[in-house]
Amino acid sequence: MQQKFKYLIVIMLFSLGVISCHEDLNQSPIDPDSFTEEDVFSNATDAQGALAKLYASLALTGQQGPSGQADISDIDEGFSQYSRMLFNLNELTTDHAVVGWGDAGLPDLHGQYWSGSNDFTEAMYYRLAQEVSFCNSFIDNASILTDTEVAAYIAEARFLRAFAYYNLMDLYGSVPLVTKVTTELPEQATRIELFNFIESELLEITDQLKPSGANEYGRVDQVAAWALLSKLYLNAEIFTGTPRYAEAVTFSNNVMSSSYSINTNDANGNGTAYDELFLADNDVNGAQNEFIFTLNFDGLRSQTYGGSTFLVHAAIGGTMNATEFGVNGGWGGLRTTKSLVNKFVVDVTTLNPNLGPVASWGIIGDSTPNGWNDPDTKMYETGTDTYAIYANLTPGELKFRMNNDWGINYGDDNTDGSLEAGGSNIPVSTAGTYYITLDLNTLTYAIEPFVGDSRGMFYKDGQTLEIDEIPTFENGYAVTKFKNLDSNGNQGSDAAGDFVDTDLPLIRLAEIYLNYAEAALRGGGGDLGLAVTKINELRERAFGNSSGNITSGDLTLDFVLNERSRELYWEGQRRTDLIRYNYFTTDAYLWPFKGDSKDGTSVEDYRNIFPLPNNIITTNPNLTQNTGY
Repeated sequence: MQQKFKYLIVIMLFSLGVISCHEDLNQSPIDPDSFTEEDVFSNATDAQGALAKLYASLALTGQQGPSGQADISDIDEGFSQYSRMLFNLNELTTDHAVVGWGDAGLPDLHGQYWSGSNDFTEAMYYRLAQEVSFCNSFIDNASILTDTEVAAYIAEARFLRAFAYYNLMDLYGSVPLVTKVTTELPEQATRIELFNFIESELLEITDQLKPSGANEYGRVDQVAAWALLSKLYLNAEIFTGTPRYAEAVTFSNNVMSSSYSINTNDANGNGTAYDELFLADNDVNGAQNEFIFTLNFDGLRSQTYGGSTFLVHAAIGGTMNATEFGVNGGWGGLRTTKSLVNKFVVDVTTLNPNLGPVASWGIIGDSTPNGWNDPDTKMYETGTDTYAIYANLTPGELKFRMNNDWGINYGDDNTDGSLEAGGSNIPVSTAGTYYITLDLNTLTYAIEPFVGDSRGMFYKDGQTLEIDEIPTFENGYAVTKFKNLDSNGNQGSDAAGDFVDTDLPLIRLAEIYLNYAEAALRGGGGDLGLAVTKINELRERAFGNSSGNITSGDLTLDFVLNERSRELYWEGQRRTDLIRYNYFTTDAYLWPFKGDSKDGTSVEDYRNIFPLPNNIITTNPNLTQNTGY
């Protein structure tokens, strides 16, 4: 595994209460092995170590992995890690996930009945507030150095601060906007003011960040600024009331024209490159070329109970074998709802017309949709005397027949793939979707299971699709997307199997493809033909061929939303997407246990944002709690 920026030693120790409290930022570090602040910023090399802390604050939870010296107090340290909180707030609150654990405040999230005292919404606020505080301190202190390399470091810190504020604006609406180290209680900024700040910061630092691909893995470059602008403008109508889809198209196009590329390297040889994105060697197996902004993890050197360790362990339970995921056991918590699973159901009526014109030949038998009764289930002509069909079959038998006429039929006397006129029925032992071919030139056929969209990675053995009781792990399919195995099937670096190596993409190129398509459909200009091409690039990776490709007639807003779900599930995007479509709180789209109802129900619109922590409202009279809380 290549040397990563994540291995830099954290050399700064900060203390933080809330975003408005910085009294102790200039104190001498309590860790005798830490450098003093003056030492940290004495030269560019030392400043790079301080910059590492800004990245580490999103990936880790304190000064001693995986726990023991937490940056944030009053909550279990593992609970407070950024991407774990992002999952809880942006995935667990949606159709993508449920969790069986009963920790106070956790069931409230999927049920959408959280309050201002919820530990998890509070932990995320503090985590992001801490990141802003760290960035402000770094920017203030690094500014004394004139080294050109440090100027690039400052641009990175400004990106990370803008990213933190993007999250704060998205999750909490109006929060304090603090850009300097200060002890004064801040005023509350509006969402529009926050939006304008984030926009101006990103536009200003674009040329100060390193060019596309020029920075080391794990650090941002100018493409990250373009990508975050793409996200910002795509959601501008929600954040400010004013649509900015044209800008979303522009900056998405900038990203798509950069050096980043969709990973198509099928390193493990399973027929698709999608799963390579979420394996333990995704920093070197080709996936890294798609990652624009990541959280980097190493099972030995950057340990946390959040991050990919959480996503792997928490999704294992029931009859699942933890060794098949490269870890030593499961936590029996996370599953998904049927709403996500059903997005991967193969629609053969959509696939079949792409094969060619309807043929005179068809299939008939008790394993076929029409049984032994007329008419045949018609095949499609793929060439001269060659035919094919995608079909949902049940256990039983079938034959090939022409024009519903038993006078012209083929079967297989020896079940060897060769056909005989009037031959024996062909057995089908297992129900499923199949790709069936008939070649009359060679009198051969094939009946092959059709996997379809490989992005739907679920464990079903012993699991029920329906969820009757959320605490029971066997209710709901488990998700197998994230693993602590490399492309060759080897376990990650932690031989004990406790901690995971897999890096987590916060922004990757596939998301930007989908941003472009949606912004173009929403009136932002752009090229819808290009949007179709880019989406088909993702779908060809997912299907392993062109069978899942779409045409311009298929490209609708709802299609893009569903494609985002299929491509990006469990990557911290879903709540934001559903809000943009007005589906998060309304009855326009329901999922199991939405609104704490088994079949799903609408909730009040104020839940489109989370409450500010009650205790900061108490300590800062300048702040007003969000409506409804």
